[in-house]
Amino acid sequence: MGDEQYVRYRDDTKVLAAIGACVDRQTGRVAVRVPRELAEAAVAAWERTEDGAPGAETPEQYALRDAAAELALIGLAISERGRWEGAEVTVDLDVASAGAALRAAR
Repeated sequence: MGDEQYVRYRDDTKVLAAIGACVDRQTGRVAVRVPRELAEAAVAAWERTEDGAPGAETPEQYALRDAAAELALIGLAISERGRWEGAEVTVDLDVASAGAALRAAR
């Protein structure tokens, strides 16, 4: 690939970020229902303590740690404002956290 393609990709990223800013102003949080077992696992991820800072990481290791951090943030949201209703938890998630969960599912 030529450098000109990466210039276009950088421009595309700026447009994507501008669309994200528009979406953010319109949505904020979305209400979702999560099975109790998954909600409990997310809360456990939030409550877990990791020892030390990460060292050098491969791109795959970074992506795994980033996904685990997203799960922990969902656990925080569940801890703070989740409504436990039988076999499910209803929680208002930040749209970015909901999007991270959707990307992980694909």
